Amino acid sequence: MMLSDPSQKYRPFPQVNLPDRQWPSQTITKAPRWLSTDMRDGNQSLIDPMNAEKKQRFFDLLIKVGIKEIEVGFPSAGATEFDFISGLVKNGSIPDDVIVQVLTQARPELIATTFESLRGAKQAIVHVYNAVSPAWRRIVFGMERSEVRQIAIDAAKLLRDHAAAQPDTDWFFEYSPETFSTAELDFSLECCEAVMDILLPTPEKPLILNLPATVEAASPNIYADQIEWMCRNISRRDSVVISLHPHNDRGTGVAAAELGLMAGADRVEGCLFGNGERTGNCDLVTVALNMYTQGVKPGLDFSDIDEVIQTVEYCNQLPVHPRHPYAGELVFTAFSGSHQDAIKKGFAAQEARNDLIWDVPYLPIDPKDLGRDYEAVIRVNSQSGKGGVAWVLQQDKGLKLPKRMQADFSRVVQELADSTSRELGAADIWDAFGKHYRVSGEQPYTLVDYHETGPAGDRVFVGKIGFEGGERSISGRGNGLISGVLAALRDELGIDLEVADYSEHAIGVGTDVNAAAYVECRTPDGVTIFGVGMDCDVATASVQAVLSAANGLAARRK
Repeated sequence: MMLSDPSQKYRPFPQVNLPDRQWPSQTITKAPRWLSTDMRDGNQSLIDPMNAEKKQRFFDLLIKVGIKEIEVGFPSAGATEFDFISGLVKNGSIPDDVIVQVLTQARPELIATTFESLRGAKQAIVHVYNAVSPAWRRIVFGMERSEVRQIAIDAAKLLRDHAAAQPDTDWFFEYSPETFSTAELDFSLECCEAVMDILLPTPEKPLILNLPATVEAASPNIYADQIEWMCRNISRRDSVVISLHPHNDRGTGVAAAELGLMAGADRVEGCLFGNGERTGNCDLVTVALNMYTQGVKPGLDFSDIDEVIQTVEYCNQLPVHPRHPYAGELVFTAFSGSHQDAIKKGFAAQEARNDLIWDVPYLPIDPKDLGRDYEAVIRVNSQSGKGGVAWVLQQDKGLKLPKRMQADFSRVVQELADSTSRELGAADIWDAFGKHYRVSGEQPYTLVDYHETGPAGDRVFVGKIGFEGGERSISGRGNGLISGVLAALRDELGIDLEVADYSEHAIGVGTDVNAAAYVECRTPDGVTIFGVGMDCDVATASVQAVLSAANGLAARRK
C-alpha cells in the first residue's frame, strides 16, 4: 500500500552546489562518441541471452548503423562470452575503424581473462569498474573509502601491466566509478584521479572516465550538475573522455544524456531502443534522432528503421513498443480528426513551398528519412475526421476530394466506424466510397457512349446510357458538356439537378494518367447530392460524375 506521507520512507535527492552552472545555456551542436552496450549491458538483461548467431547479427547491425565503439561482452562471465569475443578477433570480423570494448570487474583473475580474450586485436578498450557510493560501501562491501579507492588503484595497475605484456595491441582504458550518480562527488573525483595517476593519460591517449547513473535516482538536471562539476574539477580534462551511461529508472535516461552532453560530456553509452537492466539504458536511437531533428548530424544511420527494429527484436526477443519515439509502429499515425486535418494541410503546404525545411504539424521528423512511407501517417477509426478520410483516399487512390465532399463522405465513414467498432483500412474506405457515390456495383444509370456537337456556347449532348436493364439514348442542349448532360437527364428522365460546384484533377503525374471529376448538385427542393467520375478522358469523367449524382438522387428517392 502506498504511504499517505512518502517522506516518512523516502528522502529527496540532494542538490549539487553549483550556483554558476553553465549547462542550461548550452546547446548540442555536434554528435558525441557513441558506445553501444547492447551486447553486454543489454544482453545480460535478457530473459534468454543472445547466442553466438544472434550476437554476430547484432554486431553486424551496429556496424551497419555506424557505431564505432561497441562493448561486445563480459569475457570473464563464461565460455560463451569469451569464445565469441576471441572469435571476433581471430576471424578478422572487426573493421579497422571500429573498436571493441570489454567489461571486467576490478579483480585480478577476471582482468587476466579479459585481456586474454582480446589477444591479437589491433585495438581494444578494456573497461574496469568498482562501485563507490555509500550504500554499496556500507551494505555490499563493508568497506571504508580508502579501501574502495585502493580497489580502483590495484585494478588500474593490472590494466597497465597486462597491456604492457601485449604490446602489439593498441590499448585504451575506461574506468567507471560505478554508482557515480548516488556517490559523493568528491569521492568519485578522488577515485578517478587515483586511476589517472597510475595510467597517466595524455591528450593523444586519453582515459575514458565513465560517470554512470547506474540507478537513476534524481531528475536529469541533477545528473547534468554532477557531470559539469566533474568536468570542472578533474585535473587533466584534456586527457580524459567524459562518458555518460544513464539508466532509465525514472524514465528520463534520454534527457539525462542530453543534459549531460550540454554539461560537457564527450561520449554516450546506451542501447538501441533502450534495452537494459530494470527499465533499461539510455536509448541511442532516440538521442541520435533528437539531434537529427535539430539539424545536427548524429553520425548514425537509421534510414531503414524497420530493418533495425526487426534485427533488434529478433536478437533480444523483446518487442519495440508501438509508441516508441521515432521507431514505434504508431508514432507517425494520427487517428484524431483535428490532428489528421493539420497533418494533411501540412503536407499540402510543404509541397506548395517546395522547401527542404521540414514543417509539418505533429510530425517532428519526415517519416521518409527513416524509410517509412506516408500511407500509415493517417489511419481512420471512430475518432477520425474528414481530413483523415480524405488523406487515405488521396494516398491510396489519388483522389483529392473537395472540402464539402470530404465532409459529406466523412459522415459515411464515421457511421461505418461506429457500427464496426474497429479501425478502417483503405479497402474499407474505398468500398464505402464506391457504394455511397455509386461508382461501383449495378446502378440505375451508366454511361455507354456519348458525343457532343454544336458551336461553343450552344452544345448538344447526345448519349447512350444503361437504363432499366437495357440502353436508352438521350440528348440535351446547353452552353457546355455538363449543362447538356443535365438538360438531357431533366428533359428525358425527369432527373432535375443543377451544379453548384465542379472540380477536376489529374490522378498521378505524367502523360498516361487518369482524371477525376467532382460535382456538387442540388435539387429544386434544396437537397445536395455529390457525384464523382474517373476516366482517362476528363470530359468523360465529368459525364460520369453527373451520372453518379443522378444515381445518388435515385437512391434517395427509393
